[in-house]
Amino acid sequence: MLYSDNPRVHYEKAQLAEAICQLRFPTILSIGTKEPADFQEAIRAMFPRYAAKREQPAPRIANLGTPQAKLEVQDPVVNYNFVSADGRWKLNLTNSFISLSTVAYPGWEAFGQHFDLPLAQFIRIYQPAFFQRIGLRYVNIFSRRALELEGEPWRELIAAPYLGVLAEEDVVEGRTRKCSVDVELELDSSCRVRVHAGPGMVKKNVPNAPADTEVKFILDLDLSMSGQIDPRMAAAGLETLHGHSTPLFQGAITDKLHTALEPA
Repeated sequence: MLYSDNPRVHYEKAQLAEAICQLRFPTILSIGTKEPADFQEAIRAMFPRYAAKREQPAPRIANLGTPQAKLEVQDPVVNYNFVSADGRWKLNLTNSFISLSTVAYPGWEAFGQHFDLPLAQFIRIYQPAFFQRIGLRYVNIFSRRALELEGEPWRELIAAPYLGVLAEEDVVEGRTRKCSVDVELELDSSCRVRVHAGPGMVKKNVPNAPADTEVKFILDLDLSMSGQIDPRMAAAGLETLHGHSTPLFQGAITDKLHTALEPA
């Protein structure tokens, strides 16, 4: 089964590397032409560290599907970063999206509390007409070493739909050079999920860190809804996406991995 009806639990040994929510809106030109001083003042107690970076977006394909198709260079975008004192929470604001990410996910309720104030203040100050896309993404990186599961094949830990050929008993894991599953599913009339799953080695985002040669398993769940979403319904939209994330995650892991994660 792709989905599980197991209840949501807190894992003592959760392998969630990063949680991200992002809300995209039609371009607001005033964001980027001047520093967001009013917005910073409203959230400064939670996110005291500030930096602004000018970033170059990827080229856009114009006239796709026609003989006139061509790459168009887009204008640079200013990304305003607001970071918590401990560095574990980051709020990003550009002229087309606001996002919150953390590498220390404390659970859904606490995650939502960190976004309540920034979202409310963003809506108050900038008054977006609507949100075009609401996204919630969970990047899980499972380490057999950290979970004391060394020697266990991935097919004993990850559900078959996420394994590709590694689900087959006659496939030798150590001889499989590349294997991943990438799929996009409609969850209901308004929500969808993009899934990337597969083993691989993960580079540490730390200068001069020693190379990590352990093969881990990446389960990346990127849930979203699109349309013209009333800003007053943004929080409810995120709740809906989170509601879909639990059965997806629970359906992706086996009972053995569930136990190793130490559900509280």
